[in-house]
Amino acid sequence: MTLTFPQDFTFGTATAAYQIEGAVTEDGRCPSIWDTFSHTPGATIAGDTGDVATDSYHRWREDLALLKDLGVDAYRFSIAVPRIISTPDGVPNEKGLDFYEGVVDALLEAGIKPVVTLYHWDLPQYLGDEGGWLNRRTAYALADYAGIVAKRLGDRVDTWTTLNEPWCSSYLSYGAKEHAPGLGLGPGAFPAVHHLNLAHGLMTQAVRAEVGDKAKCSVTLNLQFNRGDADACHRLDLISNRAFLDPMLRGRYPDELFSITKGICDWDFIQSGDLELIHQPIDVLGINYYSTNRVAMSDRPQFPQSTEASTAPGASDVDWLSTEGPHTDMGWNIDPDGLHDLLVRVHDNYPEVDLVVTENGMACKDQLTVNEDGTKSVHDPDRIDYLKRHFAAAKRAIDEGVPLTGYFVWSLLDNFEWYFGYAKRFGITYVDYATQERIPKDSFMWYRDFLASRKG
Repeated sequence: MTLTFPQDFTFGTATAAYQIEGAVTEDGRCPSIWDTFSHTPGATIAGDTGDVATDSYHRWREDLALLKDLGVDAYRFSIAVPRIISTPDGVPNEKGLDFYEGVVDALLEAGIKPVVTLYHWDLPQYLGDEGGWLNRRTAYALADYAGIVAKRLGDRVDTWTTLNEPWCSSYLSYGAKEHAPGLGLGPGAFPAVHHLNLAHGLMTQAVRAEVGDKAKCSVTLNLQFNRGDADACHRLDLISNRAFLDPMLRGRYPDELFSITKGICDWDFIQSGDLELIHQPIDVLGINYYSTNRVAMSDRPQFPQSTEASTAPGASDVDWLSTEGPHTDMGWNIDPDGLHDLLVRVHDNYPEVDLVVTENGMACKDQLTVNEDGTKSVHDPDRIDYLKRHFAAAKRAIDEGVPLTGYFVWSLLDNFEWYFGYAKRFGITYVDYATQERIPKDSFMWYRDFLASRKG
C-alpha cells in the first residue's frame, strides 16, 4: 500500500473500559448500568457479561506491549466512570485514579499519546437508579467526574473526548432495548439526547477549568450516512445526526427537528441557558464509521404509537432496505466510499472543526490456527482489505481538503461486544477467552508494517 498520509497524521487503535477490563468488583469499582443489563436474562447473546472481558485491568501491561509492538502514535481508551465516582457522594476513588494514572504514564514512557474517552456507556448504577440520562442531574454528575479526572491527569492526556456515540447511549439505550438500560421508550429518549448534549458541554468546561486553554477537547459521534430516498435521508439526518451536531457545534437544535417530532415530544426539558452550555468550542470532532444504510419512505403513519420502541423516533414511516454486499460478521455492508462521503459532508457543513476517525474496523469469523511448529496465527485477509480500502477513502478526503488529522482502528483486542457478547470479533489481536492469551492476527502484522513504513 503506497498511501502517503501527512507526517503529523496520527494513527492509533482503540478500546473501551467495560469491553476489556473485567475486574468489576475490584478496587472500589461500583456496578454500572451495563453490569446490571448484561446480568439480566436474555439481554445479551448467550448471557455474556463484562465481568472478566479480556481481563485487561490485570493484563494492561501485556496490552501496552502489543501497542508498542504495533507502533501506533496514540491509544484511545476509556476511563470507567464506576472506578472514579463509585459512591453517590461523588468522592473520588483514589484506587481508580491511580490505575489510570499508571496507564497514562506508561503510555507516555512508550511514546504513545493517551487519548481519553471520559464516557463510554458505563454509567454508575446509582445514577441509573435516579433515571440515568433521563435525569439532567446526570449531566452535572458527569461534569464533576470529568473535573476530577482532568485534575489528576490533565498535564499528560493528549485529547479529552467527552462522550462516545451519544446516539447509542440515548436512542439505542432509552429509545430501544438493545443497550443498557434497554427501556424501549421511543420518543422518551429525547430527554436523554438533550442531557447527553448538556453533559458534553459541561464536561468540556470542567476539563478546561482544570487544564486551561491547552486542553484539547473532543466528542465522538457515530453519524449515520444514509443513501436512497431524499426525504427519508433528511428525516434521519435530523434525528440521528443533527440532534447532536447542531447544538454542539452551532448552539441550537434544528427547527425542523422540533417540527417532525411535534406529535411525540414537546422538548420542554430544554432549560434557559442549556444551549449556551452545550455549545463549547472543541478542537476536534471524532467520527466512528462502519457502514451505510439504504432508506426509503413508506406509506405507514409517522407516529403509530407515541411510546413504541425505536432508535429513530419520528421516523417510523421510514423503511431500512437491504444493502448490497459484501457484509461483515455484524451484517453491516462494506462501503468505503461512505466514509469518504461522510467526511466530506461533515466538513462542508461544519468547516471550522478538524476531524478524526476515532473508530473503524470489521467483525470477522476469525479462526485460530495452530501451526506445525506450535505457534498460533489468525488469517484475516478480509479485515486487511477492509482497512486498506477505508484508509484509501480517508486519504482521498484529505486530498480533497478535509482536515482529517487521525485514524484509530477498532479494536486492539477482541472483546465484549455489548449485546453480542463474545460472539463477534473486531480485534486485530485474537483473544482466547478461555486462557486470555493474546495472538496478533495477520491484520495486526499488516498494520504494524504499514506504520513502520511511515517512519522509514
